[in-house]
Amino acid sequence: MFHPWGELRHLAHVIVIWARPAPGIPAATDGERRIWIDPGLSQRERRCVLAHELVHLECRHHGCQSAAVEREVREAAARRLIAWERLVTEVPWARSLGELADELWVTEDVVLDRLAALSPEDLQHLQHVRAAAQD
Repeated sequence: MFHPWGELRHLAHVIVIWARPAPGIPAATDGERRIWIDPGLSQRERRCVLAHELVHLECRHHGCQSAAVEREVREAAARRLIAWERLVTEVPWARSLGELADELWVTEDVVLDRLAALSPEDLQHLQHVRAAAQD
């Protein structure tokens, strides 16, 4: 399992500032040394936004990014947070998106980003595994 806080420990030059970066924005980074995180987020939400901001840091993104870049960052963070093996294990038993997110310890948005990034073959495999579990 990917641990964004463990990853952050390896980045001694990066500091977390516990403040909402702007209205409606739960987290942000300067692309170099700082990550802002809304202290009002749940532990699960903090885990997810930190993973997202770490991807931005790796890419050295400064400021707002295009919708296409944000989609790539969301998908990269989702792939890190939800390993394929865990997805295959949990999808057959989850009765809802919320239950799947709970089991994977991510937000529903992260689950949706992970599913959106799957290939048609991977989606078909998940559907097959889910159908087989329901028989």
